[in-house]
Amino acid sequence: MEKKGVSSNAIVYNTLMDAFGNSNQVEEAEGLFAEMKSRGIKPTAATFNILMSAYSRKMQTEIVEKLLVEMQDMGLKPNVKSYTCLISAYGRQKKMSDMAADAFLRMKKAGISPTSHSYTALIHAFSVSGWHEKAYIAFENMQKEGLKPSIETYTALLDAFRRAGDAQMLMKIWKLMIKEKIEGTKVTFNTLLDGFAKQGHYIEARDVISEFGNIGLQPTVMTYNMLMNAYARGGQHSKLPQLLKEMAALNLKPDSVTYSTMIYAYVRVRDFKRAFFYHKQMVKSGQMPDARSYEKLRAILDVKAARKNKKDRSAILGIINSKMGLLKIKKKGKKDEFWKNKKKRYVRTDNSQ
Repeated sequence: MEKKGVSSNAIVYNTLMDAFGNSNQVEEAEGLFAEMKSRGIKPTAATFNILMSAYSRKMQTEIVEKLLVEMQDMGLKPNVKSYTCLISAYGRQKKMSDMAADAFLRMKKAGISPTSHSYTALIHAFSVSGWHEKAYIAFENMQKEGLKPSIETYTALLDAFRRAGDAQMLMKIWKLMIKEKIEGTKVTFNTLLDGFAKQGHYIEARDVISEFGNIGLQPTVMTYNMLMNAYARGGQHSKLPQLLKEMAALNLKPDSVTYSTMIYAYVRVRDFKRAFFYHKQMVKSGQMPDARSYEKLRAILDVKAARKNKKDRSAILGIINSKMGLLKIKKKGKKDEFWKNKKKRYVRTDNSQ
């Protein structure tokens, strides 16, 4: 940097390292870290925190731990940001939430008081591992310590109970947010919506969407896919066509998830005529599922076929193996309808760019 006429000091290096770290260019940030040490410029606690934060986002816990040790070896005292980076690094991984909790305890034993960010990282860690009860205990503890939960805290807590399938707690937390005048984000509402949808709570799911407008958000195709899932699981399959009309009014084009949700909803209630109809609509529209989603749909239909009586089984297999379907076996050298349509769709997308 000095060759370019820039005065080198810790503040300048920290600023550049932070920019690289936030851009996920960790190697460049690491290079500057090595350069400043080679020039005899002593890193500060902020320098280490910047690097630790960057490696935390990449879930490289061993490097974060080494930086924490190196920091202390240089006579620098880790602060709450340092430990929060460590908690977050462990908490982003499903099987390391116990290590995140251990890092939190290490911080407290060092005499460092947690912040709202520290607790949010811990709650997220518990959420990822499915420890929703521990997440709520952490939430209560932070309030007892006089810390105000942020929207990120609430979102992490909601995600914990979404994963647990506890719609009652989702509603309780949402009401608490409203009481505390905490304004949700798009991520917050999608978390709520998905949680209610998977439990078939279509009324609550609809209430969530009504809140979108209050924060200036517009429903997306994904929003309606989750809403359809709520209606389907809630036994309201007869209202699914109306949701399609709502999507059309909002200029939202149904995708493969939309159609797959409808197909399965109608198969579940033995309305094979509608299931077959929307299967054909899916193929005609070119909204074909990717290979993984397609295999999932086929597996669901296969299981249903095995459990049904002869007539129902025949109807389901008709969907699976129809001429408009995705899996009918063709002669060698010919592609089946799924891959043919998928390729055409890909070409059309390229030409539009």
